[in-house]
Amino acid sequence: MNTQYLQVWKRVAALGILAVGMATPALAQKTVSRSFAMPGQVNAMMSMTGCQNAPGPQITMEGEISLGGLTVEMLFRNNVKGTHTYTVQNAVEVEAVAADSTMGIPKQPVLGGIGGNPFIWIHIMDGNNHPLSGEIFLGRCVQGPFVASADVAAAVTAVATFTSLDCVNNTGPYITMEGSMSLDTGMKGRFIFRNNDNPVGSPHATDRTVDVTLAPAGASMKFPKQPVLGGVGGNPLIYAQFLQGGDTPIGSEALLGRCVQLAPGN
Repeated sequence: MNTQYLQVWKRVAALGILAVGMATPALAQKTVSRSFAMPGQVNAMMSMTGCQNAPGPQITMEGEISLGGLTVEMLFRNNVKGTHTYTVQNAVEVEAVAADSTMGIPKQPVLGGIGGNPFIWIHIMDGNNHPLSGEIFLGRCVQGPFVASADVAAAVTAVATFTSLDCVNNTGPYITMEGSMSLDTGMKGRFIFRNNDNPVGSPHATDRTVDVTLAPAGASMKFPKQPVLGGVGGNPLIYAQFLQGGDTPIGSEALLGRCVQLAPGN
């Protein structure tokens, strides 16, 4: 083979490799994430001992953080032949986090560090010290035990991964979804011990604050792995839309791709 034919052969081989690479689907699984503020509620129970002791009251705290629901709407679309528009052939909602799902607050002691039966408040904050509630007045130490509730908006990130198992079924593509939702910065309770129940303008009103972790940064809830049946054939385009409370969109729809692009091995 002379040099001229060898150069032509190399060009043809290179074009063939490029064509194969372009024909290979770019996606196997598709992962989508959304960060947002999720409404929830902190419910805490606190018992008191040592209210008159010099080191200060000993508080034992426990409870739970209740979070709102999260669903994922799967949209299956086929493009209308001869146009650049799409029609929604089917939409399926999948529950990711059930409404009123809870994270437990670990039972833990809190040492007040101030004697004399102080007045006590609690302030719910995120891990970066941004308030999630106002100060909640509990009462004087000897008036315990106390129960406190606060509505909060927790910064969370939801991540979902989608994989197709069957794209040729007459009843439509068969997709699985799994993932988790985690607290971005965590959550803490700040106990405030004061010697006056009306601290505005009072000297030396705030004597001590103590922070306790209600949930660490990254604390998460896993989505149960579950199937989604599309209900439309023809290898449709698949989109995912996160919804808060069942009907409030979180961000925009995410295009996952054609069903075959989500198949394992692609």
